[in-house]
Amino acid sequence: MSKIKETSTNFANKQALSNECPEVYASNIIGGQWSLPVCCYLMNGKLRFGELKKYLPNITERMLTLQLRKLEENKIIKRTVYAEVPPRVEYELTEIGYELKPIITELGNWGKKRKKLK
Repeated sequence: MSKIKETSTNFANKQALSNECPEVYASNIIGGQWSLPVCCYLMNGKLRFGELKKYLPNITERMLTLQLRKLEENKIIKRTVYAEVPPRVEYELTEIGYELKPIITELGNWGKKRKKLK
């Protein structure tokens, strides 16, 4: 995943759009290939890294780690580490993350309708 340099015109345009348009701001947080699927699976409850990896077999471990970090930075998910041997780490949606549920449900409904029209 390449990161846009903060000095680039592309970055400046993305920032300006994000500042002007709340929809763009939201889509920057949950957009992308993997963020939304991760949120969808976490809607059903806590999952460990390996469980998420099984649900998303085509994602690399590195990409899953990056997506989880991004969602955690944006307060969409919470990472809990348990002091056990072997260590146990669980991911779950935060209260803010659960606010996405009706939005994701509507996206799913919209997608089903469009798929039928193909």
